Amino acid sequence: MNRTDKDGKRVEQFIPPEGVPIDFAIASLGTRFGAQFLDMIFTVLIVGIIAFLILYTGLLPASAEAMLTVLLGYLVGVPYYVLSELIWNGRTLGKRITGIRVINMDGRRLTPHQVTARNLMKEVEIFAPMGLLASVGTQSAWENGLTSLWLLVVVVVPFTNRRRQRLGDIIAGTLVVDNPRSVLLSDLALSVPAAASSQSAFEFLPEHLDIYGKYELQTLEDVLRDATKTSNTKEIVQIVRTITRRIRYEDTVKPGQELTFLNEFYRAQREHLESLKLFGTLRENKYHEHTRTEAKKLV
Repeated sequence: MNRTDKDGKRVEQFIPPEGVPIDFAIASLGTRFGAQFLDMIFTVLIVGIIAFLILYTGLLPASAEAMLTVLLGYLVGVPYYVLSELIWNGRTLGKRITGIRVINMDGRRLTPHQVTARNLMKEVEIFAPMGLLASVGTQSAWENGLTSLWLLVVVVVPFTNRRRQRLGDIIAGTLVVDNPRSVLLSDLALSVPAAASSQSAFEFLPEHLDIYGKYELQTLEDVLRDATKTSNTKEIVQIVRTITRRIRYEDTVKPGQELTFLNEFYRAQREHLESLKLFGTLRENKYHEHTRTEAKKLV
């Protein structure tokens, strides 16, 4: 569902498997251009360093420099975008700096096929036509005209759809959004009564807490801060069922205890993530292991 928030930003709402609606602000075209510009700088630097080392060592003649640069552009550019978005869950270095990310349109994790498709289309949409325009003096007028027309289509498409998707995003089923800050606020954990903290009704083992990351924890925090939600609401019951199934929690959560379960799970999960952070282990979300596995397969 696409709408505009009070700040004038376009917002897309997703309902992931956990059943909790999440709103994402669609990234502005200016921010996306800035991220792309930064990524181009990074890839050009990498290509330049590699080309210099190859030519300096004398492995190839100087006459092959132009062909080498073009070839390295593909050999470095595509893996850079694909592996970055797989490892960092939809972010390249440029996207991390500008605070945006790529997400799946159906609310699930990004798949390697989606990441590969959108970035291969980037070569067709942007880089190949730019290369052709760079050689404008060697092409006929109609070839230059077709290249210019294609670039015009590529530029116009994001302006003509509400989700600001380029062709690669439409084909891959992805969307570029502002990266939500996963900041865990301190006062929620402190607001739980001391009696409830000293004697928990539910016990969570390390294997229960190794599933989720801080992104899911912040989403749960937003739910717990909503004063309109009580234990017997359908949404709260569904969230509890999803979490218990996901973490394989065998104890029964009795009717009326749903909010108590969620509060205690939140507190235990937060303490677990903070203890991992002390040892240098960061978990962005529940796909932290799967994402690294998929990325390694492509290396």
